Amino acid sequence: MKRTLLSLSLAAMALPMLAQGLTKTDKSQYAVSAGAPIGSVRWTGGFWGERFDVFSHKSVQSMWETWQSDRSHGFHNFLVASGEKKGKHHGPPFHDGDMYKWLEAVASVYSITKDAELDKIMDRFIGCVVKSQMPNGYIHTPVIITELNKQLENADNSKDNTVVGTAVGTGADGAFGNKLNFETYNLGHLITSSIVHKRATGKTTFFDCGVKAADFLYEFCMKNPSELAKNAVCPSHYMAAAEMYRETGNKKYLELAQRLIDIRGTVPDGTDDNQDRYGFRQQYEAMGHAVRATYLYSGVADLYMETGEAQLMKNLTSIWEDIVTRKMYINGACGALYDGTSPDGTNYKPDSIQKVHQSFGRPYQLPQSTAHNETCANIGNMLMNWRLFEATGEGKYTDLVENCFFNSILCGISLDGTKYFYTNPLRVSDELPYTLRWPKERQDYISCFCCPPNTLRTLCETQYYAYSIAKDGIYVNLYGEDELNTSIDGIGNILLKQHTDYPWDGNVKLTFAKLKKNKGFAMKLRLPAWCEKYDLQVNGEAIADAEVKGGYIIIYRKWKQGDEIAFNMEMRTKLVEANPLVEEARGQVAVQRGPIIYCLESQDLNGVDIDDVAIPYNAAFKTVETTIDGSRVIALETEAYNRGESSWKGSLYRELGKDKKKTTIRLVPYYAWGNRGKGEMTVWIPVAL
Repeated sequence: MKRTLLSLSLAAMALPMLAQGLTKTDKSQYAVSAGAPIGSVRWTGGFWGERFDVFSHKSVQSMWETWQSDRSHGFHNFLVASGEKKGKHHGPPFHDGDMYKWLEAVASVYSITKDAELDKIMDRFIGCVVKSQMPNGYIHTPVIITELNKQLENADNSKDNTVVGTAVGTGADGAFGNKLNFETYNLGHLITSSIVHKRATGKTTFFDCGVKAADFLYEFCMKNPSELAKNAVCPSHYMAAAEMYRETGNKKYLELAQRLIDIRGTVPDGTDDNQDRYGFRQQYEAMGHAVRATYLYSGVADLYMETGEAQLMKNLTSIWEDIVTRKMYINGACGALYDGTSPDGTNYKPDSIQKVHQSFGRPYQLPQSTAHNETCANIGNMLMNWRLFEATGEGKYTDLVENCFFNSILCGISLDGTKYFYTNPLRVSDELPYTLRWPKERQDYISCFCCPPNTLRTLCETQYYAYSIAKDGIYVNLYGEDELNTSIDGIGNILLKQHTDYPWDGNVKLTFAKLKKNKGFAMKLRLPAWCEKYDLQVNGEAIADAEVKGGYIIIYRKWKQGDEIAFNMEMRTKLVEANPLVEEARGQVAVQRGPIIYCLESQDLNGVDIDDVAIPYNAAFKTVETTIDGSRVIALETEAYNRGESSWKGSLYRELGKDKKKTTIRLVPYYAWGNRGKGEMTVWIPVAL
């Protein structure tokens, strides 16, 4: 059937929730749904099952080895800070937070596998964190190591120089001296990781560290808010404060979340790059550093779900529209510029212009070869959209959650699960006459290592975005071979199994394998924006009058064990064009099939120059199953044109050539590019009329 919006009233039943997912919004007054509890959803096969196997059996272990190596020094810093060894701090100051992100990935894997070896690894690291943390909750290994070494220098040589973290004292004299020390970023990820670890393992040792860290932030914020306001770079602590409130019910953490937003704009030398030139409630467009921005917006969305402040949602809605309709790439990536200026326009005084980096640019300023698109920014975009969905139940947000997962986050890690991108351009050319700041090939260790553990923790948690529980039923957000096994008050135990070859096939089957009570509630199936036609059946009978509301198909009935929903989405290949104001994409098209964005790689062109390929406006595609680095993918083949032009070397302009020969091209999913050695790549391809 075609997409329709029918008015069908729901006799909605109130279903209290038992949910402790990544964001525990089941009791948030202004949230309409909550993610499924940690441990309740697992991939049982298919696309995400294959990926999770790589992440859980190879990636988390590989990264643990990296943290222990002489390249990263991440674990070394905790060994020194905890007193287990002597030495100096090495590496960037944000490595603490990056290790907490890695631990969150391990905890998320453990919630599914219950791997005892992973539990030991986590306990080993957590033991160092416990011994490193000051009694007042402050922890930042650069500061702690500096103070420890001062103590050692002053110690009497005849005394026992064995030092533990508590020997540092109760102060934090070196705290928040420089916003680029990323202390609040580190503390925020500590708090979030500790909550996930508690929910995954039931243990509280690490969670106690998170509580102490949150208490330290609260006390510091109440006593010296202006100082804390200046230290909000990549503000993970905004989300963390809200989640600590949800986990404990202690209202001081909600007060902290509120104050952290209120004090923005009080910084005397605030910048657009850090979104603090003026207060958040005055901001209606996305600006500045894209990671800092999307973390801020995610934290504000968390605060909205607890307070319901209408102004916050007004800001978020406007910013979201600005990003999605003017500043976001086709694959959900954002943060187009390596470096730029803000505000960038002719109607501003020159002395108001500031430098920005890794940032949003002007509306429609979306370069391809020089696209920055830091993986952390793409993750931030997903986190913001997830929270906006929890607050509204609107499918336009979960559409973007899915887009980011498939097309701008998954590309950040190699198919073998050991190498990572920092930036994600949409075009890579050997002819580019300058060297960009970050490598064109994935690396197992990047000097700025924030993206790899962030990518890993996010992808290890994809299963917990698949379903949400609302007061009137269950949302099915992501499609994949999985099962939901949980208990819901008013329904009881439920085992829901999903069978599908998504994203390669649009056929989805949902079966109630266990449902003890014959209870009336709604099943809400996301209807992706890319889907134009679909068929829907329940127990073999066509459902022609189901309501479509907010991007979800709503089926309300008294479900029973054995009931089966068949949802078949037509999945055709499309040529997509960009708004003409996106100058670098004019006269070009991108290829999309279902939720997957495709690209052209030089490895598949048999020597044809990637810049000589043009694709017909009426191209017909066929699907081809293949593997890349051992991973199953569906490629696309079509007939295109090889314009066979001569070299552009030494030329800036020339007359349009008329020669063109037919050639067969193969396109692969964008997330899979760069896994067959160094080569050229493009998402946007010139169209031949």
